[in-house]
Amino acid sequence: MAGRNSKLKVIPLGGLHEIGKNITAFEYNNEILIVDCGIAFPEDDMLGIDLVIPDYSYLIRNREKIKGVVLTHGHEDHIGGLPYFLKEVNVPIYGTKLTIGLVENKLKEHNILNKVDRFSVSAGEIIKLGVFKVEFIRTNHSIADSVAFAITTPVGVVVHSGDFKIDYTPIQGEMIDLQRFAELGKKGVLLFLCESTNVEHPGYTMSERTVGVIFEEIFQDSEEQRILVATFSSNIDRIQQIINSAAKRKRKVAVVGRSMSNVVKTACELGYLNVPQNTMIDIGEIKNYTDNQLVIITTGSQGETMSALSRIASNDHKQIEVKPNDKIIISSSPIPGNEKAIYKVINELLKKGADVIYDGIMDVHVSGHARQEEIKLLHALLKPKFFIPVHGEYKHLKAHEKLARTMGMDKKNIFLMGIGDILEVGRDSAKLNGTVPSGQVLVDGLGVGDVGNIVLRDRKHLSQDGLMIVVVSMERETGRMLSGPDIISRGFVYVRESEELMEEAKSVVKDALFKCEQKNINEWSYIKTLIKDTLRDFLWHKTKRSPMILPIIMDI
Repeated sequence: MAGRNSKLKVIPLGGLHEIGKNITAFEYNNEILIVDCGIAFPEDDMLGIDLVIPDYSYLIRNREKIKGVVLTHGHEDHIGGLPYFLKEVNVPIYGTKLTIGLVENKLKEHNILNKVDRFSVSAGEIIKLGVFKVEFIRTNHSIADSVAFAITTPVGVVVHSGDFKIDYTPIQGEMIDLQRFAELGKKGVLLFLCESTNVEHPGYTMSERTVGVIFEEIFQDSEEQRILVATFSSNIDRIQQIINSAAKRKRKVAVVGRSMSNVVKTACELGYLNVPQNTMIDIGEIKNYTDNQLVIITTGSQGETMSALSRIASNDHKQIEVKPNDKIIISSSPIPGNEKAIYKVINELLKKGADVIYDGIMDVHVSGHARQEEIKLLHALLKPKFFIPVHGEYKHLKAHEKLARTMGMDKKNIFLMGIGDILEVGRDSAKLNGTVPSGQVLVDGLGVGDVGNIVLRDRKHLSQDGLMIVVVSMERETGRMLSGPDIISRGFVYVRESEELMEEAKSVVKDALFKCEQKNINEWSYIKTLIKDTLRDFLWHKTKRSPMILPIIMDI
């Protein structure tokens, strides 16, 4: 039996001081509940890395305590890390119907679908996982079936907002259940964790329907043009509005991009996309229709290198070629850091004569995240005793702290946490106490965590300065050079145009090795270091460049 003095531990393992890889653990005595398990996309300096997942080694070490994972919604930064986590720890997962449908696609790709117990829960329902009772509360976001959680724990009620906005006219389903938040506030909320993505923006986020009105105008002005729309594959409400505008004008709709095709297929099967009969066609069928009969929905709204839109822009797509008459709508706003890639794609499309509309020109995108006034409303309804701003970089969390203080919260009851921090919460107290291992794990192809800082440093070095390989054959006993040195250059200089430099480099290495031979030095590690140092100094003096140098000694 748990004592009255036991504390609830709140342990964020991602999503703080960063955008993405959201995951939070709630621990009470010997039981753990996990909210979300997402990914982040790699930074520019993470060369060759496909994606970034949380370091959940603490959870693996405590796997027997885990009662389950509950999911707020089906975006990558909330569900993308699940397959990697579930390969290590087999625990049940709970989410709304669409969220579970999207997770199942991922589990299929990783061949673990049959090993994982999955449960579909509707908004308004309550599930019991050990000492935790989790209530799913309906919210609005840029993907259907999004929820917040009211988690009843032995010390009090914790509310986790998930990603949300307040949309009074949602495309499908009902608006956010503000009444339920108000009821929870009246009963008393111990702790509130609230997302901070748009907390720096004053006012309200516009309704998704406003984009539909803009689409109608664009479609009306483009009667003779082929229309391509790039958006996030997970923004099902946006896809629905594109389909509505297309169907109204008897246009056929084709989707391009693997993630877009998967999401559209799942959303149609589960009833979250309403597509009139004979509207959707396969991308291979577009050649059978004239331009004014077609709408193509594609991935690549963030300028991702291998996405369908980037390949279309660079004439590298098998089925779609940009025509001067095309109307191309980029229906998203740049995620910070992606601006350069997006503008590069826009420029390429404009050069090919296409008419490109993007967020800076018309309001073809609205955010799925709450702005200040909507966030204030949740704070006012819930009146929490303690508060943790989540889901954002440090500047977002700091701005959210300031907002909470304007709502009357005492600074000592607001906790700006970092990932791995432990907040111990009692009925009347909360304090930071210790940390657990945390950070990021890099995924490169099938390798999970096998690329670390040293490999990244080497990749960066290679990408900036290139590589020189020095091959020498030597006699083991005497250290006498039998042949070489041969020097191979990759990414440093073009050998045929730098023959003089390469010959000089060989002479410098040969001279250094000759001195070793005279001193009867035959210790391989010493000789390799000598080759590196001698060649590095020579090349820096001659070129002011410092390639990676790899000496290879053939033992004969």
